[in-house]
Amino acid sequence: MELAHSLLLNEEALAQITEAKRPVFIFEWLRFLDKVLVATDVKEKQKKLVEQLTGLISSSPGPPTRKLLAKNLAALYSIGDTFTVFQTLDKCNDIIKNKDDTAAYLPTKLAAVACVGAFYEKMGRMLGSSFPETVNNLLKSLKSAESQGRSEILMSLQKVLNGLGGAAASCHRDIYKNARSLLTDRSMAVRCAVAKCLLELQNEAVFMWTAELENVATLCFKALENSNYGVRVAVSKLLGTVMATALIPKQLAPGAAAQNVKRATLEEVLELMATGFLRGGSGFLKSGGEMLKVGGSVNREVRVGVTQAYVVFVTTLGGQWLERNFATFLSHVLDLVSHPRATQTHVEAVYSRRCVSFILRATVGSLLGEKAQIAAAKDICQAIGKQMKAVEAVVNDTNGENKSGAADVAASQHVMVCALQELGSLVQSLNATASPLIQEPSIGLLETVTSVLLHPSMAARLAAAWCLRCVAVALPFQLTPFLDRCAERLNNLKTSPEAVSGYSFAMAALLGGVHQCPLGIPHAKGKVISIAEDLLRTAAQNSRLSLQRTQAGWLLLGALMTLGPSVVRYHLPKMLLLWRNVFPRSLKELEAEKARGDSFTWQVTLEGRAGALCGKNHKEVVKVHVLIPSVIKAHGAHLKASAAMVRLRLYDILALLPPKTYEALEHDPSSIYLRIPAGEAVPGPLPLGVSVIDASVALFGVVFPHVSYKHRLQMLDHFAECVKQAKGVRQQAVQLNIFTAVLSALKGLAENKSTLGPEEVRKSALTLVMGALDNPNPILRCAAGEALGRMAQVVGEATFIARMAQFSFDKLKSARDVVSRTGHSLALGCLHRYVGGIGSGQHLKTSVSILLALAQDGTSPEVQTWSLHSLALIVDSSGPMYRGYVEPTLSLVLTLLLTVPPSHTEVHQCLGRCLGAIITTVGPELQGNGATISTIRSSCLVGCAITQDHSDSLVQAAAISCLQQLHMFAPRHVNLSSLVPSLCVHLCSSHLLLRRAAVACLRQLAQREAAEVCEYAMSLAKNAGDKENRVNITETGLEGVLFGMLDRETDRKLCSDIHDTLGHMLSSLAVEKLSHWLMLCKDVLAASSDEMDDDTMFTTLGEEDKSKPSVAPRWATRVFAADCLCRIIMLCENANKAHFDLAMARSAKLRNPKNDLLVLHLSDLIRMAFMAATDHSNQLRMAGLQALEDIIKKFASVPEPEFPGHVILEQYQANVGAALRPAFSQDTPSDITAKACQVCSTWIGSEVVSDLNDLRRVHNLLVSSLDKVQAGKGSSSQLYRESATTMEKLAVLKAWAEVYVVAMKIKKEAETKPKRAIKNTDDDDEDFGTVDELPPDSLITLVQPELPILSRLWLAALKDYALLTLPAEFASQLPPDGGAFYTPETIDTARLHYRNSWAPILHAVALWLNSAGFNASESPEEAAAAMPNSQKRASSIMLNQAPGTPPATKSLPEINKDRMHLILGVSIQFLCSPRPEEPVEHVTSCLQALHTLLDSPCARIHIAEDQLLGVELLSVLHRLLLTWDPPSVQLLVTGVVQQIVRAAQDYLQEKRNTLNEDDIKEKETCLVLGEGGETGGLVPGKSLVFAAMELLMFILVRHMPHLSPKMSDSPSHVSAKPQLSEESARLVAATVTILSDLPSLCSPAGCMTILPTILFLITRVLKETAVKSVDNQVSPPVSATLQAIKTIVTLPMAKTEETHKQWTSLIRSTLASVLEYSQPEGTKSILDEVSMLTAIALFLWSASTEIIGVQSLQNGCINRFKNALNSCDPWVQAKCYQLLLSVFQHTNRALSTPYIHSLAPIMVEKLKAVEGNRPNSNTELLAVQEGIKVLETLVALGEEQNRVQLLALLVPTLISYLLNENAFASASTISKDLHEFALQNLMHIGPLYPHAFKTVMGAAPELKIRLETAVRASQASKAKAAARQPPPTIHSVPTIKLKTSFF
Repeated sequence: MELAHSLLLNEEALAQITEAKRPVFIFEWLRFLDKVLVATDVKEKQKKLVEQLTGLISSSPGPPTRKLLAKNLAALYSIGDTFTVFQTLDKCNDIIKNKDDTAAYLPTKLAAVACVGAFYEKMGRMLGSSFPETVNNLLKSLKSAESQGRSEILMSLQKVLNGLGGAAASCHRDIYKNARSLLTDRSMAVRCAVAKCLLELQNEAVFMWTAELENVATLCFKALENSNYGVRVAVSKLLGTVMATALIPKQLAPGAAAQNVKRATLEEVLELMATGFLRGGSGFLKSGGEMLKVGGSVNREVRVGVTQAYVVFVTTLGGQWLERNFATFLSHVLDLVSHPRATQTHVEAVYSRRCVSFILRATVGSLLGEKAQIAAAKDICQAIGKQMKAVEAVVNDTNGENKSGAADVAASQHVMVCALQELGSLVQSLNATASPLIQEPSIGLLETVTSVLLHPSMAARLAAAWCLRCVAVALPFQLTPFLDRCAERLNNLKTSPEAVSGYSFAMAALLGGVHQCPLGIPHAKGKVISIAEDLLRTAAQNSRLSLQRTQAGWLLLGALMTLGPSVVRYHLPKMLLLWRNVFPRSLKELEAEKARGDSFTWQVTLEGRAGALCGKNHKEVVKVHVLIPSVIKAHGAHLKASAAMVRLRLYDILALLPPKTYEALEHDPSSIYLRIPAGEAVPGPLPLGVSVIDASVALFGVVFPHVSYKHRLQMLDHFAECVKQAKGVRQQAVQLNIFTAVLSALKGLAENKSTLGPEEVRKSALTLVMGALDNPNPILRCAAGEALGRMAQVVGEATFIARMAQFSFDKLKSARDVVSRTGHSLALGCLHRYVGGIGSGQHLKTSVSILLALAQDGTSPEVQTWSLHSLALIVDSSGPMYRGYVEPTLSLVLTLLLTVPPSHTEVHQCLGRCLGAIITTVGPELQGNGATISTIRSSCLVGCAITQDHSDSLVQAAAISCLQQLHMFAPRHVNLSSLVPSLCVHLCSSHLLLRRAAVACLRQLAQREAAEVCEYAMSLAKNAGDKENRVNITETGLEGVLFGMLDRETDRKLCSDIHDTLGHMLSSLAVEKLSHWLMLCKDVLAASSDEMDDDTMFTTLGEEDKSKPSVAPRWATRVFAADCLCRIIMLCENANKAHFDLAMARSAKLRNPKNDLLVLHLSDLIRMAFMAATDHSNQLRMAGLQALEDIIKKFASVPEPEFPGHVILEQYQANVGAALRPAFSQDTPSDITAKACQVCSTWIGSEVVSDLNDLRRVHNLLVSSLDKVQAGKGSSSQLYRESATTMEKLAVLKAWAEVYVVAMKIKKEAETKPKRAIKNTDDDDEDFGTVDELPPDSLITLVQPELPILSRLWLAALKDYALLTLPAEFASQLPPDGGAFYTPETIDTARLHYRNSWAPILHAVALWLNSAGFNASESPEEAAAAMPNSQKRASSIMLNQAPGTPPATKSLPEINKDRMHLILGVSIQFLCSPRPEEPVEHVTSCLQALHTLLDSPCARIHIAEDQLLGVELLSVLHRLLLTWDPPSVQLLVTGVVQQIVRAAQDYLQEKRNTLNEDDIKEKETCLVLGEGGETGGLVPGKSLVFAAMELLMFILVRHMPHLSPKMSDSPSHVSAKPQLSEESARLVAATVTILSDLPSLCSPAGCMTILPTILFLITRVLKETAVKSVDNQVSPPVSATLQAIKTIVTLPMAKTEETHKQWTSLIRSTLASVLEYSQPEGTKSILDEVSMLTAIALFLWSASTEIIGVQSLQNGCINRFKNALNSCDPWVQAKCYQLLLSVFQHTNRALSTPYIHSLAPIMVEKLKAVEGNRPNSNTELLAVQEGIKVLETLVALGEEQNRVQLLALLVPTLISYLLNENAFASASTISKDLHEFALQNLMHIGPLYPHAFKTVMGAAPELKIRLETAVRASQASKAKAAARQPPPTIHSVPTIKLKTSFF
């Protein structure tokens, strides 16, 4: 194939390959040429190329080849020289004129025709002079051509017309005359070609839409007779376009202007179209008489075609035209259905209604924007009202003056159905934006629709009920009022049969709609059952009403069943009673029944039974149909319908299937409340007769597997007998039903994994099936093939399968007729399909070879189609076993693709299917580079290219899915640059299938290569000049087109694919192209606020508005855009910190203007969220509030760089408030209010709000909603389900809880602030005015007044939650009438709402109890006074008493104990096993609540008294750590553990103290207190210490795995130890601190048990974490370990006699370990010597007694100090001096003396050396100063007699630091500082030891001189300074203070 990729055809290569492969090679070359011609300079090669290409014309190329050949030749001439073009044209004309009519010469002729068309299309007027001859030539050969030739010539003529435009005017009439007659050609492909040709012609030929208008219409109607889908599409496009042009001419051709063209009026045009709809193609020129005589109805194809033409007509004229002329159009279309010609039979009437509904849906639904749709709905309302008035006039006309009245009423029902269905669909699609329709009284939508409920016709009543259901689903707040109104009217009009029927339909429909309204209806509305019961009870009283009442009663009960178990549960006993009464109890009663009664009673009875069965969701079915046949025999035919209804219901119940297929509503009223199958807008059950059969077939499939073999045989034989006896048409019908039943049965067997039965059953089944395999009816053959495959699957024996296969093989080898060849080839496919590749593997070779042979039978496209279809089935089911047959199959597929005429679309569709199956079979292998795989791959690509270019939409769709498969397996080889633009073109296709395929493919491409896809799509926008590109891509790119599609498309799958595609593009591109995507979302969302005004809409008519989207984005698209906004924010969050940092973002933008960061678009984000949150549409409001919440959360803490101390969100306070306000209005649905509460609390809690008034505004919203919460359960104005109220109330409480939590946090921070301010001033030296910051307590002051109410409600909510989380087996313990905020009926939905809100409430309650609550007891009287009545019950539950008992006041401790149990219970229950999808906030809230709670003494005592409670809590926390990783959670857990340990410590201390006071003599007992007792044993499960150790150990090992010997010994363990992250460090520190507290909980013996472990862990942590840092900071774990060592070493407990020995050895070993760890190692990161020395010093200082005299330890310690003194790091030296100071000063001289002896001399040496090497940095200076301090201390410690010697060391050293005057001037500041320091010290020492000082000074006169000079100089400089300095100003005082205070 690679050899084909050259500019000139590689003729050598071509000659070398086999004959069969040449066409593929040539096609591949032409494909390559097509791509490169545009970009190549062809000057020198043109001649040769033309030769090669024209040579190919006469090589009889196949259809795809000729198309490409023509395209390439035309392209070659248009880019190269044109001088030989006329030669080539003549050559083609000669070929066309040739008289050779043989089949072999045909491809050459067709190629020539194609070339002529392509030339004119590409070059047009350049060839102008030669066109008359060409056209004549083509028209001449048109007369004699066969069908392929005819369609090819017509296509060429279309291209000629296209290329020449108006210049071809002289030929227009000729072409019209010749083409016209072919519109009714036998061949469908020719009809399509004529329609397309005439469509091109009408662009220029004025006469077609003036003088010839009627004729064109008649021709089109005739063309539609017996047409197929393709013809209907083409002809309806022609008809619609011509009609639209006649009404509004596009532009008049220059020649026509003079003739003064007569424009058609709208009435005339519509009249013409109506003729086709009502009378079909028979024309109106014949006398009407014949038609009337025959009474022939219109051919259905014509009616469908005209219907489509109406849609084309309106679409061509556009949305604005429709908007202006809607009333006229509507009345015309509705007149169509009321015309007697459209409704001659019931079935025809239903059909016509479907057509009219389609016209309305396709135009109003997609062309009009939301405002215009509302206007259209008004018009429809008026039309319904007008009709209804007319009907009422007839009904009330008792004198019978209006003779035609009855007929009018009958006709009006169809108008009503169409109008009401469209109205319903409109309202449903508008959703909440339809509210103006309901709210404007002038429209009166509800009154109008409700009035139709009294229409005499049942169809109209049902349609009205359906319409009401649509309104209620769109506007759920209307649902409850509707139900009430209907119930009331039903009650008042009980005596009118229409009213009973109509209002019960409406109520049933409304109940059926409840499941689509998430908020539901109040539970009490289940009272429908009493109405139903009443109707059924009174049915017998009045014979005129009994039928309607029976039907109505059962219909309502059936509808009630759809409300689900939670409602039905309550009414079950009543239902069962009613059911029991409707059926005879026993056979005896049944016999008695048969004997009596007239036909009317039976009708009523049967109606009742049908209804009863419909409502029955239970299995207790009574065998009614035993009695039906005998009753019908007795009472004649008019019972058939009612009886059929009973059968239908019975079959349904037996199979538990609701009726499956739908056509028209009145066939089965129950479908008004059943759920509609996805994808259908309006239910339409099939006529009764059909439904009964369908239901029985379905039932047969369910029952058959459970029937004995004997009965199976009987049934199958009976079937065979039936088929034999039926004759003619009836036989086909009977056979079809029987086959469907058998198939259904076999499917049932296969699903139940059971077998068919013994040989005779098989035989009988087989006879039945085999007989039908060569039945002339194709549907039967399909069914037989399927049945055969299913049988093989069910029997599952190899011999049986072999027998079947062999039978078909033999048949296929011998048979020559089409029927048996098709039947048996399908049988083979089905066999393989159902038995699978392995079961049928041995027949694969034979099957494939036979089918490949059949597929080549060019004489019969039908055989080709069936065999290729079977082949595709086999390829699919064989999988990898087919690999050996891939090459021959592929080459056959390619050959057929290149030769089969395109008009055989079925063959091409099957070829596409085979290609797809082959690609899937080869699968991932396609990536390979081997020769065979490359060939297979390129063959697949060629196949895709051919199918992509086919004219049929199904074939193109198949091509797209093949390419999609290829892209999945071998993405590198699929050329996106050509694929993406072609997919974009398909997005505008009129075929849903193609749009679906294109979007599905884009979705897959966007997953991997979104950027490339968008880029290639944009390239299409750049080449928008091409004629071929119909796609409308503008600067918004592909994403813009997809957003636009969301407004037009209604297909669910398609829309969800578009959502996914946009989602993938968003994920990979939004962050880089931020502005672009935000702009897209903003444009879509902006539609909600400023839709075009009506005035501007009409001014811009004409062509230029084509670029704008046709309709403003609809609400669903806007909701999607708002979701996209939230996703963009999330993506930015994961991308780059700068997106949320204004300063960083600005600098990034300066560095590179292309940098685009989210924070720069904040005002847009807020504006979008605001627009969405304040829209009409509820879904959009939800999405807007969600976006607002996200924005607040992400941007709350972003500082404003220009105003330090402020955040950027502050400037949007007003916007946020304004966006929230509408959500709290009275009529807002609960879910929106709940969401808004959430946003409020986020906003208040974000601490952005700096203005008290703004804060108050938002706060007031919450206060107002708190009043709602207090209104109690039984508030009257209820519209929704009770759980909606639960949701709203809990949301309010949760919001308050969150606000309270934040308020307390701020308050706490404010209390601890002053201390912190002192520390941190070095961060911000300038003190900014904090004028407009809120005082820290303002928030808590706002919450404080509500706290008494809130705390009570919070506790009530927690109580509810605790009860609702009980496992199912405790259900009996739940209060019978619900809790404080939920009712027992809605308990399941309520659980969810509690689950979302309990955590913040728990935290708030803990805070409240901690701050004041434990002291607040509420007396029940107060509580009751503060609560409304309905909550009295709840309060009594809350205080654990039965309602009705006098309230026993509980003491405060008891109440508190209850509260503790509640909080701990809820926490432990949750923490035991939080579901993985729980938000982490719940876990943190719960832990914070526990932490807060344990702050209060009351709770501490509670948890310490009952040790098991603590243990339980610890083990639950341990479990939590195992599953929850985030460090935040672990930190909180350690906090709670610490609280528990502290609580236990306090409690134990208290106990010890009381013991000590009681009994000072017996010290021992007090010591034994604590865990471990006298033995030291700790019991796991009972011991708090053990539980805590376990948990802490877990955390330590998690963060420092090498602590665990198991880990460090494992081979996979890496020795390198990573640096701990900041969070880990904090955790480790906290853990160590708690560990060191544990010994204090133990008795001395217990201490000895745990101390070895604790000390080991602490020293190891010290070793691992004591690492030197740059700035000598001590890390948290290190300071914690040092603190811990101190705590443990100073433990009082350890000093008892029993444990002394053990204790001493413990301390010694620990010190030894520390010494060992502090040895410098070569490999490790540099040890932090200071921390190690500190640890050593701690031991020396605190545990002196245990260590004294242990030589080895002493040497070790001294060594470490020596090393530190000699360290080259001055910081280490300084610290070492400090530590030595503490050791030297130790009270126990035995300890300090050896250290002084060995270390003091080194120190003195060090300090003396400083004179020669003065310090250069502050740290070095510090070291010297610290050293001097130690020397001074030694002097002080020394005895009087040694004082002189000691001073003789100190004083000279100090004097040596002084500088002389000359040196002082030039010295560095640090040198000067040392000088000053030495001087000060000398001045200080002199007076201290005057005698010794004098002695020393006297001994060395030179020292004395130096000292005196220095003193003098110092005094002089001080005097100077004092003179220079002005008197101090008051202002400078504070700054000085500041400076000094922070060191």
